[in-house]
Amino acid sequence: MTTTHPISPAAATGQRVTQARVARSEWTKLRSLPSAGWSLLAAVALIIGFGAMYCVLRVTRPPSDPAAVAAFDPTAVSLTGVQLAQVAVGVLGVLLVAGEYATGTIRVSLAAVPRRLPVLWGKAIVFALTTLVLCLPAIVAAFLVGQSILSAKGLDSSLGDPGVARAVLGSALLLSVVGLLGLGLGALLRSTAWAVTGLFGVLFGPQLLAGLLPASWSDTIYPYLPVPAGAAVANVRPDPMALAPWTGFGLFCLYMAVLLGLAAWQLRRRDA
Repeated sequence: MTTTHPISPAAATGQRVTQARVARSEWTKLRSLPSAGWSLLAAVALIIGFGAMYCVLRVTRPPSDPAAVAAFDPTAVSLTGVQLAQVAVGVLGVLLVAGEYATGTIRVSLAAVPRRLPVLWGKAIVFALTTLVLCLPAIVAAFLVGQSILSAKGLDSSLGDPGVARAVLGSALLLSVVGLLGLGLGALLRSTAWAVTGLFGVLFGPQLLAGLLPASWSDTIYPYLPVPAGAAVANVRPDPMALAPWTGFGLFCLYMAVLLGLAAWQLRRRDA
């Protein structure tokens, strides 16, 4: 990881440590990390590129019977790349914190901010906003490109259709929260390998375990698992058994908040 200019302690600079100044420092760190630029670029490429390719595939094999046409969700098809982009954004969230522990540069930040927690909040604010600002235009572009492809078979929709604008915005918000989930795991586990493993475990493990349960149990708990709950906000035509879009997204945010809360508690109690 590329090191950045250390934050001078408040006693040496005569400046009061504020959350705004800490956030500005974290923004400088994020911009200086080559891995951050490449990860976010990969997320944007996956959102647009994979969404377009999947739309081309669906055009070559369009739904034929009326029931399949009625169930077809053109918005979800064009935003398929968001599912892959979650991995890139989540892993970057891990690296932003766990990478500093690996190199020891976290000690400089914590020495400059003795209260410690503003460092974690600064990272969370900067990363969430950066992800949202970059990914929302990419998601809008993926939607527009996808709909232009699907229009060849009359399967397209528009942003003005019910639920479409919410799904587009919700997909961008979902990526921001996934990034914070990775950041929380990185701060909690302080190891890149373990935190990335934990990220995959949180995103994919519960569904695999639920599949081993009896069908009645699995159907009951499935909507409340992290990924199905979060994905509800990105679907125009959700599963009838799924949670309501914003209810599911709120539950996913709660999972993220619990991880960030545990990371904050540990940051106050343990040495760097």
